[in-house]
Amino acid sequence: MAEVQLRLRDDEPVEDPAVTVDSFAAQTNANAVRIEPGDDARDLLPVLDRLKLVEVNFPAFTDGRGLSAARILREAGYAGELRAVGDVLVDQIAAMRRCGFDSFAPDVALDPEDARAALERWPQVYQAAADARAPIWKLRHG
Repeated sequence: MAEVQLRLRDDEPVEDPAVTVDSFAAQTNANAVRIEPGDDARDLLPVLDRLKLVEVNFPAFTDGRGLSAARILREAGYAGELRAVGDVLVDQIAAMRRCGFDSFAPDVALDPEDARAALERWPQVYQAAADARAPIWKLRHG
């Protein structure tokens, strides 16, 4: 999985803007898609090889459905950029990273140092996840 891109605000234009999951199938040249709450990420599994960017929208920090979408895509082999957009809080980015996000474009800019600290806060983890970090028990017992 790629290194985390601390694009903490989406100020850089995307070459090919993301289209909705529903309209993606009809687009022959689209390579970016945006998953909204309620969309089923599994609808994208047959076309993962066409995608270079998947944006997952978090309209409210309390809506965790996007975390499941990220995990589904990473476990299915998606290797492109997976960007969390919307109401993304600094307290969430470590968990989002574990689910497979590698870039973040929050509605409200995050302090880069706070974001880095959040991503580095826990050097060890207890369970396997999409980020492929080895759980501490596996490190202890080979």
